[in-house]
Amino acid sequence: MIAVYPGSFDPTTMGHIDIINRASNIADALIVAVLANPSKSALFTTDERVNQLKEITADMPKVQVTHFEGLLVNFAKEVGSRVIIRGLRAITDFDYEFQMALTNREMNSELETLLIPTSAKCLFLSSSVVKQIAMFGGNYDKMVPPVIKRDLERKLGGLK
Repeated sequence: MIAVYPGSFDPTTMGHIDIINRASNIADALIVAVLANPSKSALFTTDERVNQLKEITADMPKVQVTHFEGLLVNFAKEVGSRVIIRGLRAITDFDYEFQMALTNREMNSELETLLIPTSAKCLFLSSSVVKQIAMFGGNYDKMVPPVIKRDLERKLGGLK
């Protein structure tokens, strides 16, 4: 089974890594797909996010990292996947993810969404929280992989 784990990953957190690790144990191949959304202003470019994830997952043979634009259902079909992986942190995530799963299934009846609850230690993590902590000089060492910490410091050093 080929599964797709889509997201903005801006930046990648330990919560994302938790889901990648667990999903790669379920799937034969896991495609981590960075959404290239020109209408959103991301801290990192699409290429930066793809390269970060490639570095982070370099020792995970079942994981492939790429990017996509447009509808997820079209991307999943292109790569031969019938399974979408999504992570859940809280009940508010469930509401959104449930709606998206039903919408995707309406557009492609062969597409299934697998919702994976994050580990308890990652429940509070979100990319926006990490960015805010980093911008104000807080300690986020345990919230992101070292690659992301390095790149956040480089990127935010020029913004402060």
